[in-house]
Amino acid sequence: MTGGPILFTPRLMLRPLAAEDWEPWAAFHADPETMHFLGGVQARSVAWRSLCGMAGAWTIRGFSMFAVIERATGAWVGRIGPHQPDGWPGTEVGWGVAPAFAGKGYAHEAAIAAIDYAVDVLGWTHVIHTIDPDNHASIRLAQRLGATNGGPCSLPPPLDAFRVDAWGQSAADWRTGRPGR
Repeated sequence: MTGGPILFTPRLMLRPLAAEDWEPWAAFHADPETMHFLGGVQARSVAWRSLCGMAGAWTIRGFSMFAVIERATGAWVGRIGPHQPDGWPGTEVGWGVAPAFAGKGYAHEAAIAAIDYAVDVLGWTHVIHTIDPDNHASIRLAQRLGATNGGPCSLPPPLDAFRVDAWGQSAADWRTGRPGR
C-alpha cells in the first residue's frame, strides 16, 4: 500500500487504494446498478486504468478517494473521498458503495470522515458533490450531509454529456452543521 492517511469511523476504515482493491474495484465498475450514475459500466481494462488513476492521484495531487473497508469483516465497501481531476467543477467529495453495502449508512459515515479530512486537513473552503438529478439516493445523502443544490454544472470530457448538479456547502457551513455535532 502506498503512503497516505488512514481514517477510522466506528464501522469503517478509509485508506488509500491499493493493489488488493483490484478485484472488488473491477466488480464494482462492472455492475450496471452501481455504475448507472457513475459514468456507466467499465470493461476490466478501463476499470484498471481508473483504479491506477485514482491511486496515482495520491502522489500527483496529494489526495484521492479512499478505499472503504468494513472493519468487522475486512470487506471492500466502495470508494469515497476527495476527488478533483483536471477540469472538474470544484473540490468534490464523491462516493460510491457496492450494492451489498447500500442502505446500511456506510456512505454517510464515510462521507462525514472524508469531508472532515477535506476541510480540516486539505484546507478546502468549499465541498461539492456532483450528482445526476435522477440519483435520488445520492441527493438524499447530500441533503443529510447538509449540502444544498447549487444547480447544473459541467463535467470535463469525456463526461461532458452527463447531467449533474453541484450540491455543496462551504467549510464554515460544514463545521457548524456537521452531522453528529
